[in-house]
Amino acid sequence: MTKADFEIADRDDGAAALRLTGDWTTTGMDRRAQRLDRALDGRRITALDLEEMGRFDTSGALALFQAGGAGGLPKSAWRGRPEAGRIYAMVEKLERESGTPPRRSDAFTRAFAKVGRGVYDIIGEMTLSMAFLGRLIIATGSALKHPGRIRWPAWFSQAERAGLDAIPIIAVTNFFIGAVIAFLGANLLTQFGAAVFTVQLVAVSVLREFAVVITSVLLAGRSASSFAAEIGSMRMNQEVDAMQVMGVDPFQALVIPRLAAMLVMLPLLTFVGIVTGLLGGLLVTWSELSYGPAFFIQRVLEDPMMDTHLMVGMVKAPVFAIVVAAIGCRQGLAVAGDVESLGRRVTAAVVQAIFAIIFLDAVFAMIFLELNL
Repeated sequence: MTKADFEIADRDDGAAALRLTGDWTTTGMDRRAQRLDRALDGRRITALDLEEMGRFDTSGALALFQAGGAGGLPKSAWRGRPEAGRIYAMVEKLERESGTPPRRSDAFTRAFAKVGRGVYDIIGEMTLSMAFLGRLIIATGSALKHPGRIRWPAWFSQAERAGLDAIPIIAVTNFFIGAVIAFLGANLLTQFGAAVFTVQLVAVSVLREFAVVITSVLLAGRSASSFAAEIGSMRMNQEVDAMQVMGVDPFQALVIPRLAAMLVMLPLLTFVGIVTGLLGGLLVTWSELSYGPAFFIQRVLEDPMMDTHLMVGMVKAPVFAIVVAAIGCRQGLAVAGDVESLGRRVTAAVVQAIFAIIFLDAVFAMIFLELNL
């Protein structure tokens, strides 16, 4: 095998005559195509000297076509090697029919297009969510209208898995949250001689905000992802389609039991979080400030606003439960037939549920502020 090479002779009309030597093949060209393109520098090839050219294939034809300019090489240039001319004509035809690649847009256009696609996806998600909400309302009304069709074993099973099994993590997390609030309050309020108000700080924080929010966020990561993964895997295995063929409503069989379980268990878990959060604050105030359990409990019970704070916290729990269950089931039913879609939907269920909880908590805060509660 002889390596490909070339010589260029300038002509009077500004074009170039090209003399090819060696094998203009895939293995023989090496980097000659790039060198030829730089050497021609846009000049058009009008004549070829092929006497010393060896083998020739489509790689060599493509290199000559790309270097020869938009007009290509004339047919008369291949008189000495007609078989090479036929290969070149075939490559030239394919390249011209394939068209030029699309022009790459600038950075601003790509960024604007990305924003547009994001807005379009958000609108699409909102539309599908509203459709899901409508079907959920209809399914809930049907379940209340025909209680005999309720699948009670599924309800109790979901309540155990989504609620009772979550008690340890809910209790431990809220215990440490209450302890951290007490540590901060004792450290800051002692500097102003108001350490006694650490008890009220812990109680108000736990009763009003932290117990319900932390519990809901934990269930968003634990149960919403579980709902999305379970229903999504059933979608991948076409079990949901099989339910519809057999006349079973997927909302009655899959969504309503999970929604009911969360609606019942989240307020109970919130109460568990309140108790353990107050216990964490009690132990810290007892160890750091020497305020005993009796003093802590007395300060909490004597405050007339504690009932209001408890009511505010517990009112949020059913709303957060509906949001967590609905988002988890909605994302599970939106899973396509591949594992990548399942992963995206499970991630979306957790992220959307946590965002919705924090957003609704801010809305509740503004509402209760206007009501002076």
